[in-house]
Formats: sequence, structure tokens, C-alpha cells
Amino acid sequence: MIFLPPVCILVFQANAFFSGISSSMNFDEEEDEEDEDSSSSSQLNSNTRPSSATSKKSNKEAASAPSPSTNEPLIHVDDLEEFAVRPAPQGITVKCRITRDKKGMDRGMYPTYYLHLEREHGKKVFLLAGRKRKKSKTSNYLISIDPTDLSRGGESFIGKLRSNLMGTKFTVYDNGVNPVKTTASLEANILRQELAAVCYETNVLGFKGPRKMSVIIPGMNMDHERVSIRPRNEHETLLSRWQNKNTESVIELHNKTPVWNDDTQSYVLNFHGRVTQASVKNFQIIHDNDPDYIVMQFGRVAEDVFTMDYNYPMCALQAFAIALSSFDSKLACE
Repeated sequence: MIFLPPVCILVFQANAFFSGISSSMNFDEEEDEEDEDSSSSSQLNSNTRPSSATSKKSNKEAASAPSPSTNEPLIHVDDLEEFAVRPAPQGITVKCRITRDKKGMDRGMYPTYYLHLEREHGKKVFLLAGRKRKKSKTSNYLISIDPTDLSRGGESFIGKLRSNLMGTKFTVYDNGVNPVKTTASLEANILRQELAAVCYETNVLGFKGPRKMSVIIPGMNMDHERVSIRPRNEHETLLSRWQNKNTESVIELHNKTPVWNDDTQSYVLNFHGRVTQASVKNFQIIHDNDPDYIVMQFGRVAEDVFTMDYNYPMCALQAFAIALSSFDSKLACE
């Protein structure tokens, strides 16, 4: 169980909800500017963290979240590109770890993020890498299956995360073609898919605190395959469908609301040992109809180490991009 900062008390009394969703549409955007090695994150202000979570432990000491046990089913990763978009097996939690690399020229402001699948005995398997492009007008993260190739034109480019100008709404795309840059005769299966949308409620209170999230992902068909969402215009996007209450073939998820703990006088979430440090960025994603089923959870275990676990119907690319959106630093989300 991890404690959240005491400012939660006021944040969860806020009544403001998601607004201006259409402002996050990217169909009139300038397609990805010049490639740069960059990424972005926002660090938790130490005065919002309980004193028990502020000790200066090393990553090795603090990153003590339990690894998968030897009796858990082994998850095979034969084809990285296929695995990244394949929904988690039903009944199995895919346990991963994100590391933030801030070494090198200007990476203090623009880190690179690496996603690894956790194995027993501390072993791990590389899955994805992500970085933010410096010269984009909005936050724009490239995601690759090659940790050494984070270029838009590279063969390893598998998807991207893009935000609106406010940094409150994000869309996750695969590596398909932007419909704005194509002709009407282009085959539909060439167009990019929207894999997820993330909306953060604007914090009108004016200080750092836990954020309310809505996550919209494509639904699953009877064969447990993801429904293909390939918008040709902004009215067909996941965000527009959600705004217009057109929930057919779409799943709406939310972050789980912490519960009040009388002993600690704070709100808490139970991460079952997978998260060891308090942060406003720690979250669990659920469906309102089944709040005990954790579709995804994310949280800090060390200064630059985070656990990220996901379940069916989410895939690695969706979960990693949602986690990247949480790192992105925008005042409207803090």
C-alpha cells in the first residue's frame, strides 16, 4: 500500500471535469518536425511527498518491488513488434519496469525511457524505448522497438504519443500514415490506428496534487482482437467518440480513486508491493463496472525506476504510452 500526498483531500473535492476535448485533435497539425534525441518528464516536488518516501536511497536499494516469481506463466517475446501491440493474455498480469536515462547532453531535461519485461531472479527483456522530440509544437514522443534507433523514419519506429497544446489530452498512434498527408484513395489499412487516448482533468486548485485520468481504448471483438480505429477526420477519433458519447467499440477507463486511511490520515492505493515511493504520478487504471480488476498500474520504486503492469485487453505499446503521458510536464496536469 502506498500513501498519496495529503493534498489529495482537496483535489478529490474538485468538481471540474474534462472539457475542450476537441482542442486536442491533431488532424491540422504539422506532421512531426525534425527528429531530435529528447524526452520530457516532471519530477515530484519533495514537499508533496511523505517523509517516508524522501530518503536518498540508490536505485538499486529503492527499486525493491518484487519480481515475478518462478511459478508465474512465462511470457514469450519472439517478435517485438507483434508483442508490443498484442493484448496481454487473459488472466495474466504482464509485469514491466520503466527506467529513465538522464545521462548525456541535455538528457537532464529530455530523458530517454526504456521499457523492460521483468523475468524471475531480476532478469529482464527489452521491449520499447521512448523519447520526446524537441522541436514539436506539442509534446510528441516517438516509440521504438530498437533502443538505439529512435528516429521517425527508422524501421524500428512503432508508434507515437502526441498531446494537445495544453498537455492535458494525449493520443497514442501506431506507425501508420497520417490521413492528412494522404489522398482519399489510400487503402484504409495503411492509415494509422489510434490505440488509446488519455485525458487529464485540469487541476483548478492551482497546486500539485493527484490527477484524475480518463483512458479511452478500442474495444475487443468476439475473437478477442482489438477493433481497428483508423480515423480519416477528427470526428472519428477516440477523443471525439468519447466526447460525443459514442461508446460503440470503445472502452472507457479511469484511474482508481484512493481510499481514505484513518490511521495515516491520507488517501492510499494498494499496489501489492509493486510501488514503494509516493508520487502524484502513481496510478491504477480500472473500468467503473469492475473496480477490483486493475487494467494497468504505474508507480515509482526509485528516483528513475518505475514499475508498469498491465492486463487484458491492454498491450505493451498502449500501457507504455499512457505511462509516458504521466511523465510529461504540464502545469495544467499538476
